[in-house]
Order: sequence, then C-alpha cells, then structure tokens
Amino acid sequence: MQRLTHWIDGAARAPGRDHWLPVHDPATGRTYAEVAAGDAADIDAAIAAAARAAPAWAALPNSARAAWLETLAVALEARIDDFAHAESRDGGKPFALARDAEIPRAVANLRFFAHAATQFASESHHGEAGLHYTLRAPLGVVAAISPWNLPLYLFTWKIAPALAAGNTVVAKPSEITPATATLLAALSGEIGLPPGVLNVVHGAGADVGDALVDDPRVRAVSFTGSTAVGRRIGARTGAQLKKASLELGGKNATLVFADSDWEDQLGTLVRSAFQNSGQICLCGSRILVERRIYETFRERFVSEAVALRVGDPMDPDARMGPLVSQAQFDKVLGAIERARAEGGRVLCGGHALDRPGWFVAPTVIDGLGPDCATNREEIFGPVVTLQPFDDDAQALALANAGDYGLSAAIWTRDLARAHRVAAALHVGMVWINTWLMRDLRTPFGGTGASGLGREGGVDAMRFFTEAKNVGLSLG
Repeated sequence: MQRLTHWIDGAARAPGRDHWLPVHDPATGRTYAEVAAGDAADIDAAIAAAARAAPAWAALPNSARAAWLETLAVALEARIDDFAHAESRDGGKPFALARDAEIPRAVANLRFFAHAATQFASESHHGEAGLHYTLRAPLGVVAAISPWNLPLYLFTWKIAPALAAGNTVVAKPSEITPATATLLAALSGEIGLPPGVLNVVHGAGADVGDALVDDPRVRAVSFTGSTAVGRRIGARTGAQLKKASLELGGKNATLVFADSDWEDQLGTLVRSAFQNSGQICLCGSRILVERRIYETFRERFVSEAVALRVGDPMDPDARMGPLVSQAQFDKVLGAIERARAEGGRVLCGGHALDRPGWFVAPTVIDGLGPDCATNREEIFGPVVTLQPFDDDAQALALANAGDYGLSAAIWTRDLARAHRVAAALHVGMVWINTWLMRDLRTPFGGTGASGLGREGGVDAMRFFTEAKNVGLSLG
C-alpha cells in the first residue's frame, strides 16, 4: 500500500514513531493509502530545518525567490494530469474539476506570487518635517494549515505568498486529503529548492497542528478550516501575541430578485450551490428569492438539481462526486434529518445514493425560517434552502441573519439596487450577477464567524512581513 511521508529539510521522512493513518477513496470508502501520523518530534524537526534555512532564504533578492516559485509553477503545470488524478481520488471531486480548475489555480497561485515578490514595494510619505518610509521584512518561520476541500489550491494559496515574502514554511495539510501536498513537496525537491525552505508534516490536528501553533519559533499562522478549530487557534495565537490569519466557514446567501436574468443563469445558480458537492466555503447554501417569482424559480431550480449527474469522479459527465469522508457523510445526512425535524420540506434529494462510497443526492429544502439551525449552521454539503422575500429590506434582513459573513451573491438587472444591497451586506465578498469570479489581487476573507484577516494580493504579502517605519529629517 502506498505510504505518504513527511517532507522535512529537503527529503522524504517517515514519522518518528512509525505511526500511519488511513487515507480513503471517497468513491468507494476503501483505504487506498496511508499517511504519516506526525507528532511533536516531527514538528520540532521541521521547524528546526525551517529556522536553519530562513536567513539564507530571506537574504535572497526578491527576483531569486520569484524565480524559484516560477520554476515550481512550470514543473507543476507539466504534471497537471498527475496531480488532478491524485486530487480526485483523495477528495472525491470530479477529475475534470481538478484538471480544468483547481490544479491550474494552484499553478496560478505560485505564478502570481512569484510576480508579487518583485512588485511588493515599500511605502513612503514626504511631509514638511521630512521623509517617512516603510521597510518590510520577512517574519522567519511561518505555519500554513490547509483544509481538505480544495487541497492543493489552498495549500499553494498559503505557501506561495509566505515564500515570496522571504519566509520559510512548515505546512500541515489535512490528513484526509494529503496526496497533492506530498507530491508538490517532492516536486520542490526535484527542482532543487533549498532544503528547509518548504517542509510538510502530516498528521491529526491534536498531534501536529497544536504543536505547530504553540511553538515560539513559528512567527505566524495562516489557517483555513472550520470556525470551531479557528477559534481554538485564535485563542492560542492570541495568548502568544502571534500573527494569525483565519479563513473560516460560511453560510452564504444568494439573493435572486425578480428583475434578474435568473432563467438564463440557472446553471450558474445551481453550480454555486452544489460545486464540489457543496464542500466550498463560498457555496450559496441559502437561496433567497423574491416572492413573485418564488414558485417558478423553485420548480426550475429543483428540476436542475435533480438532473445533476452524480457519479464516479472519473466519469467525464459527472458534475458531483461523493463527500470527502465517512464523518462528513454522516454529518450531512444528520443535518438533513434535523431539517425535517425543524419542519423543512425536502423538495429533492435528502438521502444517500444506493452505491458504495459517500454519495449524497443534491438536496433542496424549503419551509424553514431564518432562525432555525439549518439556516444558521454551516452544513458543508450538497444541501441548500430556499426562502422567499418581499422587498429589499427583508432580503437584507434574511441575508444578514446569523453569525457568518463570508460572501454573498446578488442577481438583479438594477445596478443601483445591486450596489446599495452590496454595501449593506455584512460579508467580506459580494458577487453581482456572477459567482466565484476571483482576481488574485483582491482581498479574500470574511467577517464574524467567517474569520479574521484577509488573504490575496498585497494583503497576503503584508501578513507575511513585519513593517518598520523609518523617519528621516530633511531639516
């Protein structure tokens, strides 16, 4: 059976205590590999390697670090199919989605921050008394903790700006989907990246993540994952006065106004609810529809959801695969039963598919109020609710109900309304007449229970550096 090892100080390394965790194929439920179960000793070795490599890596010219990231991007781009196969098997996502979107986005992350390394400039301010300018220095050793839903996409979203800014990295990918991080670490060795610059330690959060967050040699922690774990990490880093970026959950609203071209965009609306089996923090899991089109919209949307092809991730026609794990499968089915108990009406789906693996049918529910758990708690699966609204004020009240504030989408032809509603939404990101339109230069992150800080563009480079102001008298 395949074994996925740590990558420490430029080499593959078995766990010190020879302990391994199973890695499952979500399409069958069977174990297909084992991943190293790291512990505090493995974390100590990785941090020590990163600390040794940090001075030389920070001393490189920005252009040299940019060249390393570009070389890694080129090497990854040449092996997109290999990485897509690994990503699809690990996470159960359709191979086409991994090949055409997620692995290319990982390449784009590396390439974008390679360029950012040479464009990120100090600020200067000239006043009557003199000149002020800001120096930005790398922090040293930083931690990158990435989730299971978009494994390589979010792994590179963290390590690329950290490395570009001159830091060395100890990364902990999810133990549920460890394959592509392992492959990328090995690829970094193939291109000759200096030992210790990028280290990958696998294992459970309690064994590896806590040790990584708590180590005083680690100067910052970038985490993407659940709100519950993010709160624990925030408490630990806060006690140490250590930098933390926390990109957490979402319970995102999609607002569909009667004047929108919703019939022409129904495919996008369905995709925004069910892409990656609803296991994307940006999926629109609460669809709010203006009442005068509600019944027609409901009928058409349910029809499209029923027509979604759910199947083997390697099936080129499959639009949805299984959930990532037995635990997630059980959680989603439990949430559907809770919705029924709360009085929700299941319009389609609501059950597991009769086949091996962790497949759940696309599920649409209506008849629930804004205060029920189903409309307030993140489910992270192929489950959406429909709610009608009568006017802009009610739409905003429904959209802003709850603790999360990651993203929202507005569908209307009235651009004045679109801008007005966008400004009033309590979220970090808003799309108008589209979904998941991203520009890597823009800030990414949410408010409330959706996290702290922003990733992307200059925000990421600022997070991974320390600012120092220098004042020069010109008198």
